[in-house]
Amino acid sequence: MFFDPLFICFLIPSMVLGFIAQAAVKNRFQKYSQVRTARGLTGAQVARQILDENGLYDVVVEETQGFLSDHYDPSSRTLRLSPQVARQPSIAAVGVAAHEAGHALQHAKGYVPLQLRSFMVPAVQFGSNLAPWIIMGGIFLALMSQAMSGLGLTIAWVGVAAYAMVALFAIVTLPVELDASSRAKKLLYSSMIVDKRELEGVTSVLNAAAWTYVVAALAAIMQLAYWVFRLVGLQRD
Repeated sequence: MFFDPLFICFLIPSMVLGFIAQAAVKNRFQKYSQVRTARGLTGAQVARQILDENGLYDVVVEETQGFLSDHYDPSSRTLRLSPQVARQPSIAAVGVAAHEAGHALQHAKGYVPLQLRSFMVPAVQFGSNLAPWIIMGGIFLALMSQAMSGLGLTIAWVGVAAYAMVALFAIVTLPVELDASSRAKKLLYSSMIVDKRELEGVTSVLNAAAWTYVVAALAAIMQLAYWVFRLVGLQRD
């Protein structure tokens, strides 16, 4: 199972697409990090302005370490921006900052996909860490003992069910991220933080980032399909 050529066949397409998507994000971010906006607001200033204009005065904006580690934490109502975003007045920085502010707006308005994603987090943490080991353990038990094959397959299917939560989480993430980007572009333009030309650069950066979530969902679905295919084959045997 550890060197199954079929697994490689399932894995390679998503790996290649993932590499391309990540390279595109870095390329777009670096390109538009060199382009300063006319208003000259930093990412942190943009996030604060958007939050305040929408009445979210209690959402904290703070800096965090790491390259493109930007995220919104609904549990503490904190918007964390990487130094490359928080301190820079570039098109890339304001686009990313506005996107994260979009998540804060989703949270405030009770956006259902975001609520569902937050609810799924504990199950996804379990599934991503332990499900593959449960599946392989069940398969190993099924292959090693004819008498225990039924129990082994049952255990493996439990693992598959747990991993299915990971795939579902990746799918639910798509509308959450796309909606946050849509909100970001509208707010940046309506608040006159960027002009029409600068908005094109923001769109380029956010569209590249969106593809990483599409690829992540595809990778999770492909891995889930692999485990299902293998278990169905074992049951037939």
